Amino acid sequence: MQLSVRIVAAWLGLAALSVAHAATTVLTNFTLIDGTGRAPASGSALIVDDGRISWVGPRSNLKLPAGATVIDLSGKFVMPGLIDSHVHLGLVNDLAQDIKFYSRDLVEQQLRIYAAYGVTAVQVLGTDTDAIFGIRADQRKAPQPDMARVYTSGQGLVFKGSYGGVAGLNRPVANVAEARQAVDEQAAKGVDFIKLWVDDEFGDLPSRMPPEISKAIIDQAHKHGLRALAHIFYLDNAKTLASQGVDGFAHSVRDLPVDQQLLDEMKRRNVAQVAATLSREASFTYTKLPFLDDPFFNRSITPAALATLASSERQQKLAAGKHFGQYQGVLDTALKNTRREIEAGVRYGVGTDSGPSGRFSGYFLHWELQLMVQAGLTPLQALTAATGANARLIGAKDLGTIEPGKTADLVVLDADPTRDIRNTRTLHSVYVAGKPVPTIWSVCTGRAANGCKGGTEGGAHGER
Repeated sequence: MQLSVRIVAAWLGLAALSVAHAATTVLTNFTLIDGTGRAPASGSALIVDDGRISWVGPRSNLKLPAGATVIDLSGKFVMPGLIDSHVHLGLVNDLAQDIKFYSRDLVEQQLRIYAAYGVTAVQVLGTDTDAIFGIRADQRKAPQPDMARVYTSGQGLVFKGSYGGVAGLNRPVANVAEARQAVDEQAAKGVDFIKLWVDDEFGDLPSRMPPEISKAIIDQAHKHGLRALAHIFYLDNAKTLASQGVDGFAHSVRDLPVDQQLLDEMKRRNVAQVAATLSREASFTYTKLPFLDDPFFNRSITPAALATLASSERQQKLAAGKHFGQYQGVLDTALKNTRREIEAGVRYGVGTDSGPSGRFSGYFLHWELQLMVQAGLTPLQALTAATGANARLIGAKDLGTIEPGKTADLVVLDADPTRDIRNTRTLHSVYVAGKPVPTIWSVCTGRAANGCKGGTEGGAHGER
């Protein structure tokens, strides 16, 4: 995906403006949604010093620092930057998917697109090359990154002959000794967690990862002080992994309703539903995605990709797919299981499995939030899951809530997302470490500056 000259100019322009800004910035006169689950607080203000929140509270208690830049956000809503707990990076150029595309430039382009959608941190599950570690290191030492922050599991673990990973990247393991060694190798690289896959692609593959190997992976991860997160599909595998002490599931159970035994074990062992990936499942139910004409979506996509997505050839190919008729049932099961887990008190986050071909960075998190509400969460619960709860799940202590001492990753909205979750799309501005970055309303991928409908330069929203 090539960024247009207009996009690059927007980023450079905002970067220059941020340098000119005073080190202290005051945002005032907004309604605060702080990521803790507390009710929104109108008439709020906050102070940002050198990329961190130094004070937040009622506007009436604000003591304006001398020389501060003051931004009046009357009528706006301020919340923490969104976090996507399940993504993949660097695999796709337009709609073509191949590990050969993976490069620092492409990964950083995609991380900027995430930030443009208000997604200021992502967790990548098992499909990064080692180039990710340099990107992550530079982000963590830079005081004001201009893209989404990244957390990575490097190369996840796949059982030989089974489902998972990316051809040419993930090296499958065949036995317990190889599994333990593979965990050691990833730990030595400094991964944030360990990923494993337990699936057989609707029975198309001869086997799933055996329990003795998944247990070895989980145990070895824990020896290194790392979380172990598992791709699952089947209820029986989820039960086994929960009993083995896995830290979280990267998808919903999708073959059967979750039962009380699994719910009890998840709560007893503190196993989190890290991501339900409802947007992933929903995307598979369409031959033509329903949002191709939505400027909030298509500003981040090239005209060539849009034409392919709308083509009759693609629709016919998807409709003829071996498992196409099963996808609606898979989605329905995932929605119902999400509701059951919420009602049972299981810990949960929000993640999309975006990044592979046809699953789009940034946009899918907004769709995921809508589907989480459809599954039974209130809008405030969904927002809290995608901010404060997700930060805890990915181990990001400085992110996820708007509190003194936290990093100033912020999203400013024109409309109240606690009344209608679709209002997360009314992006007014996005801050990463207190630095303004372009929103999707100032992005126009692969086109001339006037080639996109809706939105204006500088990030204000346009057509809905």
